[in-house]
Amino acid sequence: MTEDDKEKAKVAAVTGVGAGVGSAGGATVGVLELAARGLATGFSAGVVIGLGAAAGAGLAYGIYRLFKRRTS
Repeated sequence: MTEDDKEKAKVAAVTGVGAGVGSAGGATVGVLELAARGLATGFSAGVVIGLGAAAGAGLAYGIYRLFKRRTS
């Protein structure tokens, strides 16, 4: 495995974990908030979870790049 392949694998792992955490956060916070108001539907729950996953992946990638620059 080349260094480029190793870097791609690291980025994929970091963003995957971030997406998982973001999904869980979106599910617990956003969907429960909507359900408490009686506004949750399958579509709105999916949107909130998807946005949480995207935000989590982006945040995790940003943090990874920040630490990568400091160690290089």
